[in-house]
Amino acid sequence: MINYLSYRELGVDAPLSLTRAESTRRAITLGLSKHRDVERRNAGAINTIDIDPVDGRYMVSGGSVGVIAIHDLHNATGKVNFTCQCLCTVGRSNRYVHKHSVETVQWYPFDTGLFVSSSTDKTLKVWDTNTLVPADTYTFDGSVYSHHMSPIATQHNLLAVGSQDVMITLVDLRSGSDTQILKGHTSSILAVRWSPREEFILASGSEDNKVILWDIRRAKGSLMVLDQHNGAPTASPESVNTAHNGHVNGIAFTPDGLHMLTFGTDNRLRLWNTSNGKNTFVNYGKIDNDSRKEVKFAISHYTNPGVVYIPQDADIDIFDLFSGEKMNTLRGHYNQVNCCVTEPYYQDMYSGSNDRNILIWTADVRGEMVYEEDTRSSSKNTARTSFTSRVAITDAWSSDED
Repeated sequence: MINYLSYRELGVDAPLSLTRAESTRRAITLGLSKHRDVERRNAGAINTIDIDPVDGRYMVSGGSVGVIAIHDLHNATGKVNFTCQCLCTVGRSNRYVHKHSVETVQWYPFDTGLFVSSSTDKTLKVWDTNTLVPADTYTFDGSVYSHHMSPIATQHNLLAVGSQDVMITLVDLRSGSDTQILKGHTSSILAVRWSPREEFILASGSEDNKVILWDIRRAKGSLMVLDQHNGAPTASPESVNTAHNGHVNGIAFTPDGLHMLTFGTDNRLRLWNTSNGKNTFVNYGKIDNDSRKEVKFAISHYTNPGVVYIPQDADIDIFDLFSGEKMNTLRGHYNQVNCCVTEPYYQDMYSGSNDRNILIWTADVRGEMVYEEDTRSSSKNTARTSFTSRVAITDAWSSDED
């Protein structure tokens, strides 16, 4: 690290080289945080987590009993050891609560005033964060397994929905109507993701073992169907034009959008080149996957090499994105891990499990903590706490707790 600082001072290295080096160090040295934890407010399993992309401060989570909780990740105490407090919940006593398991939650990409949740109760709800009342509710013919809003879109405001239906529904949040149907799958759609590089490109994974890339500007819609054999002859005719030999229940793009990872119940993780749709044949080994719903795994930001975090029973396995090498295993949960999400600024990771806990995984920065504790004055602590209190009062998010 000293060498990076020296080279940066002399102008030898590009400005981002130091950031990339520190981000990589943090991403591959994650461990269960000894100083931070999350207040438990969900009575059931944690199925889904999202961190707001605007400030990286607020976390929304959804559970198996339909409850939604919002936590503040910011340390307003000025102390090293602290608990991320729950600001508000949509509890079982709330008339608008989901009747069954919440499968996906997502913040609106450009404003924390809205977030979206979907559930096996066949509904998708767009929530006003300040009032915790749905601004819109959409009802589908079957359970909703996945939804996603584009993080970069400027020319559309479409929300993609995957459900028990064989068609993907695109909902326009501006007009509040179903604007488009994408046909191509022959079974339930378990995962949908917008590309972070091209705002009109969408990927979907289904129980028909297929992954389809869509260009929503095309009349046909379908851009390409990914083939695990890259068009080569195969002895198994049923595997032609399939991405996996099992249901596809996990999709994630790399932050630059140049590659995409898919996860299937054939216990395989596959890396694809999104420009040509080719399988890169990176071997990650056998990764157990018998989940009947979407597996929400994560990819690191601003690191070289890229790092993948995959839930594996009660553990989280860490892989090198491009070599497939297993780098580490994180242990801390006591039951099946359902989701993990990374925070891009500090490379922290948050995971949710059937044990009803949300755990925080951080890099070893004890030296940095000690330095900050020694140099921080009590007056600064007081001013910082006072300012945070004023901000919290301004947000005025209501709470409806059990």
